[in-house]
Amino acid sequence: MKLPPLNPLRVFESASHTLSFTQTARELHVTTGAVSRQIRVLEEFLGARLFERGSGEVRLTPAGREYRDDLRGAFERIGMATAKALSRSRTAPLQVWCQMTFAMRWLLPRMAAFQSRHPERDVVLTTSLKQLESLSDAEVAICIGHGDWPGVVSRRLVDIELVPVCSPRLLPAGQSRLAPADLARFTLLQSAARPDYWGHWLAANGVGHIDPARGLTFENATLAYQAALQGMGVAMGQYALVEDDLKAGRLVAPFGDRLGIDSAFYLVYPERLEKDAHLCDFRDWVLEAAGRDPRALSRG
Repeated sequence: MKLPPLNPLRVFESASHTLSFTQTARELHVTTGAVSRQIRVLEEFLGARLFERGSGEVRLTPAGREYRDDLRGAFERIGMATAKALSRSRTAPLQVWCQMTFAMRWLLPRMAAFQSRHPERDVVLTTSLKQLESLSDAEVAICIGHGDWPGVVSRRLVDIELVPVCSPRLLPAGQSRLAPADLARFTLLQSAARPDYWGHWLAANGVGHIDPARGLTFENATLAYQAALQGMGVAMGQYALVEDDLKAGRLVAPFGDRLGIDSAFYLVYPERLEKDAHLCDFRDWVLEAAGRDPRALSRG
């Protein structure tokens, strides 16, 4: 089956009803010249003239009228199929993938607010310790990167700022601030998923006498944070993921300022879901929860 180019077909469908290239251009938000060129492309494809051009007006040729009438049912079926698909996407659960530590320490504590705002929206949340390789099994993902994934829409969600954290029980009596070099006296709690974070922070703070790989290593940051809460040592925290513990006093950050790095947590989804009602509800809510403007769209 040989199909015509779809964009010229869309232009023809509009022009065959308006009988005005100018009005069609306004409806499609293009120039009149662009409409005329698209019609010529379709005519060349079909090997037949579809319109008679006059001074300031156009008329369908007999071939044009026949083609319009034959296409009418096809466009109606496309419209019905599209409405059905959109309706299904609005009622089906939204498939969300998220890295485990971010899900447990940032997303889940806020999900009740999403349920309260959108009680009719269902979400299936899947987590993993590994980085997402594709969106084949999810409709939207929250993952670490630089926002440069090809073929998707990416929205910067949460910046990554590194800060060493520990239980206040670990600090010497009467001391709330220590120098970065004082980390040599403590056990470093490592996340195997983020092995370079300690090295980044120590280098940025001019600490060269501490091996950034020493200490206790855990499979992921969630376990490292839990070990820090239990007083086992100092974990390299991602500020957004330990902020609640710091505010509650369960953890402290006595070794210096936060260090921003160039990667961040991004909300990522396919371009085809740009207008999906369910995804838009989740996207707008999670961006607002992160203090981001839902209207400031960027593409990866």
